[in-house]
Amino acid sequence: MTQHIAIVTGANRGLGLATCRELARRGHKVVLTARNGEDAESAAAALRGEGLDVRAARLDVSSDRSVADFDRHVVRKLERVDVLVNNAGAIFEPKGARGTGEVEPAVLTAAFETNTLGAYRLTRMLLPRMNQAGYGRVVNVSSGMGGITEMGGGSPAYRVSKAALNALTRIFHAEARGDVKVNSVCPGWVQTDMGGRSATRTLEEGVAGIVWAATLPADGPSGGFFRDGKPIAF
Repeated sequence: MTQHIAIVTGANRGLGLATCRELARRGHKVVLTARNGEDAESAAAALRGEGLDVRAARLDVSSDRSVADFDRHVVRKLERVDVLVNNAGAIFEPKGARGTGEVEPAVLTAAFETNTLGAYRLTRMLLPRMNQAGYGRVVNVSSGMGGITEMGGGSPAYRVSKAALNALTRIFHAEARGDVKVNSVCPGWVQTDMGGRSATRTLEEGVAGIVWAATLPADGPSGGFFRDGKPIAF
């Protein structure tokens, strides 16, 4: 079998790092990316120390220039890209601020640049190549907080940016061809730096659904929103 090549964004720690580890354990060649090149290399070196096929690359998904450089210096030197995990994301609301009265419009702009447009930049670059190759898996790491049917108050920048990411999943799914699948995944409230110690799910539980979507068989779903491999409402 041909070794699949995967790119994971925001992968120097947390869910991204765990996703790189699990995909590499399953035989993928993995490109681990992070905004800071030294952080990416340190994380990749640790995984290589486990005998895994992982290389590092600097990538700031919020920057058009960084994405273009990544394409020029990394992607075009790969045989192809089979899997893209759009994991890079963050909560941009000021600490303690939850309501719209406490969150300036500029905070939403910052959240969109990373949480939504980051995935847009990478997917619009790689999806046509996946379509041409006839195979691809795009996984957008979203959140139940971005589901319209579950939408509540608070954290407006994070919620709206993730809702928009789910919308992009549907748009890119409509453009996918052949055995190319595009899905959103909610890992749940996971014990990471962002999720905090009070989170209800382990890292292993959170990453399982991401890896499931990244390794779907040919008869697997596309264009959906999933948690633990089960569909949830947009």
